Amino acid sequence: MIWCVEDDASIRDIEIYTLQSTGFTAQGFADGAAFFEALQTQMPELVLLDVMLPGESGVDILKRLKASPRTCQIPVIMATAKGMEYDKIQSLDLGADDYLVKPFGMMEMVSRIKAVLRRCRPAAGQRLLQLDGLVLNLDERTVTADGERVQLTYKEFEILRLFLSHPGMVFTRDQLFADVWGADYVGETRTVDMHIRTLRQKLGRYGERIQTVRNVGYRMEGSSQ
Repeated sequence: MIWCVEDDASIRDIEIYTLQSTGFTAQGFADGAAFFEALQTQMPELVLLDVMLPGESGVDILKRLKASPRTCQIPVIMATAKGMEYDKIQSLDLGADDYLVKPFGMMEMVSRIKAVLRRCRPAAGQRLLQLDGLVLNLDERTVTADGERVQLTYKEFEILRLFLSHPGMVFTRDQLFADVWGADYVGETRTVDMHIRTLRQKLGRYGERIQTVRNVGYRMEGSSQ
């Protein structure tokens, strides 16, 4: 899924149409507010981000993306105005993967997106997180326990991904809440406890590996081997 953040509706529609015509799935957003709201429930494969946006600028959005552990790995291509050399340099320094100078051709856009995706995708065989018989597939977003498929919600999957990425590491409730729900989400850390409880139930015997660290948070016990 490619997300296009562009306030000009005609340009945004052309970008989405071109991407869909070349085999991608795509979604458009007019500003940062709508973009970050969508991030609460979905994660794009790549973001095409205009620098000049109403309200929060593209550069500020890029800073927020790269500052969060949850979104810092999302590839970003910035769309900058012709002659705005500073915007290009600043965007690259902040972690953007590439840039396009407006006005740009749609086929150039597709080529740049394909090139960035090739560079950013890890090598084959490195997209699985495993703890004994518990396997999380990052590409397919699936989880199996001893070969049996486990159906998880988006938030449960993200919690498990954090645990399996850092076995034995203690996460505070605030850390889990910030990483999975996002810093701008309004809610209570008690929500974390509820999701941990259902995650434990769904994982069966592997759920017992999720340990409560009293007065701190949670950790996932490492391999038994």
